[in-house]
Amino acid sequence: MADKKRGVIGILTGGGDVPGLNPAIRAVTIRALREGFQVIGIRRGWGGMIDIVRDPQADNSANYQALTEEVVNRAGRTGGTFLHTSRTNPTKVKKENVPPHLQEKYKKDVNDLTPEVLKNLDFLGIDYIIPIGGDDTLSFGVRLYQEGAKVIAIPKTMDNDVPGTDYCIGFSTCVTRTIELANSLRTVAGSHERIMALEVFGRYAGFTAMLPTMAGAANRCVIPEHKFNIDRLTELLVYDRNRNPSQYAVVMVSEGAMFEGGEMVFQDKTTDAFGHAKLGGIGDLVSARIQELTAKYNNGKPINIIHQKLGYMVRCGDPDAIDAIVPMAYGNLALDLIIDRIHGRLVVLKNGRYDNIPLDVVTSSKKFVNVKRFYNTDRLRPQYEDFEMTPLFIMTSE
Repeated sequence: MADKKRGVIGILTGGGDVPGLNPAIRAVTIRALREGFQVIGIRRGWGGMIDIVRDPQADNSANYQALTEEVVNRAGRTGGTFLHTSRTNPTKVKKENVPPHLQEKYKKDVNDLTPEVLKNLDFLGIDYIIPIGGDDTLSFGVRLYQEGAKVIAIPKTMDNDVPGTDYCIGFSTCVTRTIELANSLRTVAGSHERIMALEVFGRYAGFTAMLPTMAGAANRCVIPEHKFNIDRLTELLVYDRNRNPSQYAVVMVSEGAMFEGGEMVFQDKTTDAFGHAKLGGIGDLVSARIQELTAKYNNGKPINIIHQKLGYMVRCGDPDAIDAIVPMAYGNLALDLIIDRIHGRLVVLKNGRYDNIPLDVVTSSKKFVNVKRFYNTDRLRPQYEDFEMTPLFIMTSE
């Protein structure tokens, strides 16, 4: 990598895949190459950065690749990330996950490999690193910046919960897919005159349930920011179903939603590299309890339930228009900053305008649905008022 011209830019994708990642990689690469930079794509997010063997003779093809217009143009219109991704946290690498060539040096149960990442950036000759990810992936970007690396971050998560920005790559496609799937499943719910519970992503923030509900894909929604009463939810859904000429009702259930007096529902006790237990099962529990309670609110007659976990169906496939346009703009914003020799920034959308803000907002704040303003806790659905001067997707944490 010594034959660099204006500099070398590294780019990686971390966390969950979403449509829009490949367009972002393409935008960064095309602009960078035309401005005289070289671009290196780090494979498997921060995982690729800790696995690099600092030996010119070593085969590191599984960890990084040189990016060209031909490579990024081929992938730029597709979903997912051709660089691949992982949920690797270099500050907390378990002993069994330490790369073989580093196992003699790092023998603790949990190890901080940040020094190796910094050395690997130097080994590759990377002048600027652009991580694309959610608050977990970008939190390590903050750590690198604090250690002296030149970092410019691009927000990505279909939960849309990275602080400081109104929009994260992947959110629009997620909402679009959720609405499409909900509308397709209506034929089943209506044919059998049932109540349908759709479980959607959203660990701590309920944007992925709120926006589809606001758009008419569901009658009610339950979100992580407000613990709900299952009796009240059932009462409302029976009411919705019985006044619908097709005799069905729909509720969106965020995966992080919680019953009154309860906690989040996890699949098991295992956690990822950032300490998050895998959520799963709240939709099953909500569906079972609703079915048990329906007779109470339906003149003694129980109503059957359809439960569907939308899961990866909302994050697969090609990006929609917004997730093709915003990543292009974000990538070019990142290059504008690099050309001006500015770093330690997060590119953002604020009130319909592209901008950039200090990177440490990622670790210094959280982004949640403003329940008081946007969510009716009695009716268990969004507030349909006071939209004047709100951004495109209505809700921010501010």
